[in-house]
Amino acid sequence: MKNIIEIFTVIILGYFLGSVPFALVVGKVFYHKDIRNYGSKNLGGGNAGRVLGKEAGLVVMTLDILKVTLVVFLTTLFFNLEIVSIIGGLAAAVGHCYPIFAKFKGGKAVAVMYGFLFGMVLFWEYSLWIFLLPLISFLVVLYLWKIIALASILSAIINTIFIGVFIKSSHLFWASLLFTAVIIVRHRKNIERIFRKEENKITWMG
Repeated sequence: MKNIIEIFTVIILGYFLGSVPFALVVGKVFYHKDIRNYGSKNLGGGNAGRVLGKEAGLVVMTLDILKVTLVVFLTTLFFNLEIVSIIGGLAAAVGHCYPIFAKFKGGKAVAVMYGFLFGMVLFWEYSLWIFLLPLISFLVVLYLWKIIALASILSAIINTIFIGVFIKSSHLFWASLLFTAVIIVRHRKNIERIFRKEENKITWMG
């Protein structure tokens, strides 16, 4: 019974913290814009950067990363079980994608994946490479093809393969696989546009 209550508490904590829509907050407070009415209408750092500018996009991405890192920190502090931190991180991803504070229409889980991985490095002493590798992969793919969706999907896939081969943790592997699945599903329309060669490309890199 105690374990069920703990898991339920962690899921609620992760979901509500993940639901904080920083793209919406930054857009409305500092730019007087609801980015749900512009661009891809997505509440993520990519659309924030597209609509509000590169600086705003970076701020939103950073805050989205840190909110999930905070979830991992709190679950580590109060429960000190790796699987509980993983459950909290996954719940935060659900909150980010389907936020209760923004009519259940949120982002695409990329930044929250990075926040989860960063938290696992900081508080569960995993190799820094589980955070750096997807980040480097993202930047390289983005530089070569200028498509944020493609860079996001490939970075998640590459990192899942890396964790499966080099990191001896089935818990982390399955968590990474779930994050990758969520990212792919949330980018399904982008994938269709990529195959049709209609996906928008960034103009501010390279």
